[in-house]
Amino acid sequence: MSAANAAHRWDVLIAGGGPVGACAAALLQRALGTGRRALKIAVLEPNRPKPIESEAPLDARVSALSRASEHILRAAGAWDLMPHARLGSFERMVVWPERLPARSRDALTFDAAYAGEPNLGYIAENRLVQWATLEAFESAGGTVIAGGFSRLRIEDERVEIEAGAGTLTCALIIGADGARSRVRESAGLHSHARSYRQTAIVANVLTALPHESTAWQRFLGAGTLAFLPLADGSSSIVWSVDESLAAPLLAMPQEEFEKELLRASDGVLGAVTLRTDRAALPLGRLTAERFTVNRCALIGDAAHVVHPLAGQGVNLGLLDAAALAECIGDACRVGEDPGAPGVLRRYERWRKSEIAPMALAIDGFNRFLAHGAGPLSRLAQRGLTWVNRSDEVKRFFIHHALGLSGELPAAARVGARSDRA
Repeated sequence: MSAANAAHRWDVLIAGGGPVGACAAALLQRALGTGRRALKIAVLEPNRPKPIESEAPLDARVSALSRASEHILRAAGAWDLMPHARLGSFERMVVWPERLPARSRDALTFDAAYAGEPNLGYIAENRLVQWATLEAFESAGGTVIAGGFSRLRIEDERVEIEAGAGTLTCALIIGADGARSRVRESAGLHSHARSYRQTAIVANVLTALPHESTAWQRFLGAGTLAFLPLADGSSSIVWSVDESLAAPLLAMPQEEFEKELLRASDGVLGAVTLRTDRAALPLGRLTAERFTVNRCALIGDAAHVVHPLAGQGVNLGLLDAAALAECIGDACRVGEDPGAPGVLRRYERWRKSEIAPMALAIDGFNRFLAHGAGPLSRLAQRGLTWVNRSDEVKRFFIHHALGLSGELPAAARVGARSDRA
C-alpha cells in the first residue's frame, strides 16, 4: 500500500464535527487511539469554529448541559477547556402556565437542593462546546479534516467517501451531520419527520431584574418562552411560537419587540433590552427508523430531533456519543471490527429504547402544556401544581432532567461531580 493511500484509510470516520460528533471522536480517540491496536480516527468538519476571545460577547445559540453531559465532556477531555467565565450554572427552574403569576406558590419550582446537587446544569454556547470537543480530540491525537463529502458508498467490508481531501475509506462511518443528514440519506436510512409549524426566536437580552441563577419558562397557550441564565448576568431567550406569529415578531422594530417580550414574560425579570440580533429556527420532530446499518451509525440530530422546550437535544446527542463509543470500545478490546453489525445493533437497541419515551414525553409537553386550552391541557396544567406539592416527585423529575436515569453509558456515570456553584 502506498503512503498516499494509507493516509486516506481510517478505522472510524465521523461526518460532522459539531458538539456531538466531536465528542464521540474525542471519547473514541482517548479510549482507542493509542497502543498496539490503536484505531485511526478522523472527523470531517467544514465549519470549524475559531478560538473564542475571553472578552467576546456571549453567543445567542446556547444549550443547557445536564450533569450527565458534564460527565461525558469531562471524559472526553473537553470540559476543562471551556473557560469557567463563559459557563452559566443554574440552580433553579421555574415553570408556570399563562394563567398564573410566575412567583405564585402554585408555579412549579425545581431547586437543585431538592436533589442534593450544586446546580441543575449549565448554559453553554454551542460554538464553545464544539471548539472544546474538537480541541480535545486533536490533543489526544485525532485528525480533523476540513470540508464535507460529495458521495458515500457503503460496501460489505468498508465505506468509501468522496471528500475534498480525496477518496477516503473507513471501517465505520458515523453520521453526526444534523437533521438533514447526508450520511443518513446516503445510507438509505429512512426517517419520520413532522413539522411543529412553530419557530423558535432566539436572542440574548439584558433584564432590569437579576435572573437569580434561575431558568424561567412560561407556557403561553400558543408556545413557550424561556429565559436561560448566562454567565455574565444576561439571559438567552428561546421563544417558541406558531409560524403565523413568528414573522411579525421578527419584523418588529427593536423597541416594539422588547415590549412584546415583556408582556409575554409577564414582567418576571422586568424590562427587557435586546443584546443581540434575533434569529429564527424552524421546529420539528424527526426520528430515524433505524440508527444503524452495516458500517454506519447515526448519532444526535441525524438520528433524532426533539422540541427544544425541555432542553434535551444536545444532552440526548452526547449520550448517543458516549453509548456508541462504549459499544465500539468493548468490541475492539476483544478484537471485533468496529463496523460489525452486532456492535452497531447493540448501540441501536440501547439508544432507541432510551430516546423513544423521552421524545414522546417532550411531544406531550408541547401539545398539552405549551399549546391548547382543552380539557387535557387544563388537566396537564393542574398536574404542574400537583407536582409542585411533592418534593419526592420533584426529585424524580430533577434526576431525569440531570440525565442520571435510565441505562447510562459509563462516561455519563463516572464523571467527577462539578465543584462550580
